[in-house]
Amino acid sequence: MPLDDKEQRILAEIERQFYEEDPELARAVQRIEKPSRVGARLSLLGIIAGLAIVVAYVSVTWLAAAGFVLLVASATSLVNSLRLRGWRSESSELHDTADE
Repeated sequence: MPLDDKEQRILAEIERQFYEEDPELARAVQRIEKPSRVGARLSLLGIIAGLAIVVAYVSVTWLAAAGFVLLVASATSLVNSLRLRGWRSESSELHDTADE
């Protein structure tokens, strides 16, 4: 939902005050990189390619093993990429709420 003009002016004022009060922190915040979608997409492509290699070359052991390694590495990368975005599994959320 977009901000109206009044909210945009208020946000701009808050930003201006932030930059004036702590310019060092403002520069540090600007340098933070957001997780890119390329990582997740590339991981999904790796999973599909690894699975295709395993299925297509099941009779060639070393090639099927290489496909499996690609599949596992891509799946691990996908999970890490999703965690960087703040995604959590339901079981870990349930576990966290039970601890409280």
